[in-house]
Amino acid sequence: MIRLNDNIPQDERAADDRKQFVTVSVGNQLFGLPILQVRDVFIVTEMTPIPLAPRSVAGLFNLRGRVITVLSLRTMLGFAAPDSGESETIAIGIEWRGESFGLLVDQVHEVMALAEAGRESNPINLDARWSSLSAGVHQLDSQLLVELSLESLFSDLSSKAA
Repeated sequence: MIRLNDNIPQDERAADDRKQFVTVSVGNQLFGLPILQVRDVFIVTEMTPIPLAPRSVAGLFNLRGRVITVLSLRTMLGFAAPDSGESETIAIGIEWRGESFGLLVDQVHEVMALAEAGRESNPINLDARWSSLSAGVHQLDSQLLVELSLESLFSDLSSKAA
């Protein structure tokens, strides 16, 4: 039996085991979003509120002629509302099952390639809301990166809307 990876050098195989994340912060916590679902980063200037929408739905935004639903990651993760001096205006554009969404975050950081083998299961003391939306954690040099599962994030949103 021939294995496809047998002809690939070891250092290239290790690179294949890496997954890229757009890193963002909410509060002082670092989160990773899978780069394959991220379409753009943009500033939200003006949103149209949606009456009777779940609290995590911040509103609708026109992005280059496309109407997208803007969600507050801060609210979804159980963080308090930002102080009056701070405002959620940076959003990550996500395509999910043919729909366009914007996730409001506090800051956008770098793109990181992290080894799948370095992902650990959620710690037992991780906030329950975060655990339900997390695909695992990565221990970085100075802090913990929580890998967000878009599947869980959007299924949690749809269950609250029902």
